[in-house]
Amino acid sequence: MLTVSGVDVAYGRSQVLFDVSLEIPDRSLVCVMGRNGVGKTTLLHALMGLLPCSSGRVNFDGTDITGWRPERRVKAGIGYVPQGHEVFGQLTVWENLQVAWEVSAAAKASAIDEALDLFPRLRPLLKRRAGFLSGGQQQQLAIARALVGQPRLLLLDEPTEGIQPSIILEIEEAIVGLHRDGLSILLVEQYLDFAIRLADRYVVLDAGEVARAGPASELAEASVRQLLSV
Repeated sequence: MLTVSGVDVAYGRSQVLFDVSLEIPDRSLVCVMGRNGVGKTTLLHALMGLLPCSSGRVNFDGTDITGWRPERRVKAGIGYVPQGHEVFGQLTVWENLQVAWEVSAAAKASAIDEALDLFPRLRPLLKRRAGFLSGGQQQQLAIARALVGQPRLLLLDEPTEGIQPSIILEIEEAIVGLHRDGLSILLVEQYLDFAIRLADRYVVLDAGEVARAGPASELAEASVRQLLSV
């Protein structure tokens, strides 16, 4: 589904990612892990076209998308939920979802209802401005909004960060259901136990490089835990 080959990414003269290569097989859930500041969010920005790759290639479904703008990647079937549950605070919950539906060429008429089925606690809040939602509700809305476009690959940047435990469970159930239904997912996550429960495969970044990668069954190994320890 997605292949990243030898990607370097820099902010000006400061290089953040070094020769990063990874694969997300079709219908898989791959978890990217690592300490704070190792380049996880930078990687997602590069995959979405928000940051240019100074070298290397990104291929999506057999097509080189390295030079594509973000909106073209979205139309090709890549959904993105950034860190910090970013929503349109002045718009209502319904308007947030409607905007995503209107800009998507692929979304069917039932896309909003299907997204709300995953997060039913949003239904009574459809007329509320998104800026007045709790952090957990905003995160659910951000994920639902990305799903309205009916992507084939979903990029999630730390969806459980700063969220109350009850909503973490609801988000986990939604991710499990999406994966079971065949959606490919790249999940950036700090919590090892969460990753162990969800992932098929993992990638650990350290100082901007791929330090370890493999099947999720290896996530409990001491060498992996050491790379994730502060």
